[in-house]
Amino acid sequence: MKTAIIGAGVMGRTLLSGLQAAGGWDLVASTRSTETATKVAEDFGLPIFTDNHQAVADADLVVLCLKPKNILQVAADVAPALKKHAAVISIAAGVNLADLKTALPALQPLLRAMPNTPCQARAGMTVICPAPSASSEQIKTVKRMFEAVGRALILEEEHINAVTGLSASGPAFIYLVIEALADGGVMSGLPRNVAVELATQTTLGAARMVQETGQHPAALKDAVTTPAGCTISALLRMEDGGLRSVLARGVEEAARRAGGLLSRES
Repeated sequence: MKTAIIGAGVMGRTLLSGLQAAGGWDLVASTRSTETATKVAEDFGLPIFTDNHQAVADADLVVLCLKPKNILQVAADVAPALKKHAAVISIAAGVNLADLKTALPALQPLLRAMPNTPCQARAGMTVICPAPSASSEQIKTVKRMFEAVGRALILEEEHINAVTGLSASGPAFIYLVIEALADGGVMSGLPRNVAVELATQTTLGAARMVQETGQHPAALKDAVTTPAGCTISALLRMEDGGLRSVLARGVEEAARRAGGLLSRES
C-alpha cells in the first residue's frame, strides 16, 4: 500500500525508518522545508515532497505526523487531493476524531494513533483508535504499521487521554525514575556512569519481567522482598514519601491536560 507520511519531524522519520526496515511498504513523505526534504530524501532514498498534495496523491494511507495546532488546517488543505477510500491517521494529542472529521470528506476513513518516543528504539507503545469509517483491513494495516516500531493496541477513543497520560507521557516519568535511582547509586559511592548503567538495565529487566512472565507487578515485587531485608526497608521508605501516589497522580494530571491540548494550542 502506498503510504504518505505528512511531516518529517522525529515521529515522521521514526515511522519511515521502521517501515523501511520492515519492508513491504511503498513510502513517500512531505515536509514544509526544502532543506529538510533534501536531507530526508538523502537519508532514506525516498521521494520527499514540499507539496502535501503531491505526497498524498494515490496514497492508500496518509499519516499526519503534525502538531495539534497545525493538523486540522493541513487536513483541510489535503482533503481535495485524497483518494476516496484512503485512510487518514492522526498522531496529534488532543485532536479527536470528531475534530478531524470536520476537516475531511464525510466518509473518509479516519483513525487516531498515540505512539510514544521509544518508537525511536523500536520499543514503542502505540494505541490506535479507529472511527467507524475505517474498515477492519485498514485497522489491521495501521496496527501492523506501528508494530514496525514497537507494540500496538486497538482501543476505543474514550481511553485516548488516559493513554496519552500513561504511555505517551510515561517515558518522561521513567527517565526521572532512572535518574533518581542513579543519584541514589552515586550517593552510595558508585561512579555516575556505572550508576546510570545499573539503573537503566535494572529498569529494562524489570519491565521485561512484567511483560514476559505475565505476572502482576506486585507479585514480582514480593518475590524480591525477603523478610527484614534491605528491599522491604527501602520500599517502606518510598511509600512514606508517597512515591506510588505521586506517579499515579502524575499520569492522571497528564491525562487531564491532554483533554484540553487543542484548545490551548489554537
